[in-house]
Amino acid sequence: MSTFEQAQAQIKTLKRRPGNDDMLFLYAHYKQGAAGDVSGARPGMLDMIGRAKYDAWAKLAGLSSSEAQARYVAKVQALLKADG
Repeated sequence: MSTFEQAQAQIKTLKRRPGNDDMLFLYAHYKQGAAGDVSGARPGMLDMIGRAKYDAWAKLAGLSSSEAQARYVAKVQALLKADG
C-alpha cells in the first residue's frame, strides 16, 4: 500500500471533520493525484459545492500527480497531528 493510499485510510480516522478550506485542499489534491488535470464541464451557478470543488481542482492544473499525492499525504499527517 502506498503512502497516498495509507493517507486516504487515515483521514477517515479523524475525530473532527476538517474545515472547508482543508476539505477543498484534500479533495483537489486527491483528484489531481489520482486523475490528473481537471476534466469535464464546470458545474452551474446553483451547484455551489460542486463549483468550489471543481475550481479548487482546476487551480492545480499542470501539477504532477506525484507532487499532488505528496501534498495530500503531508496535509493528512498535519491534520492527524492536530487532531491529537
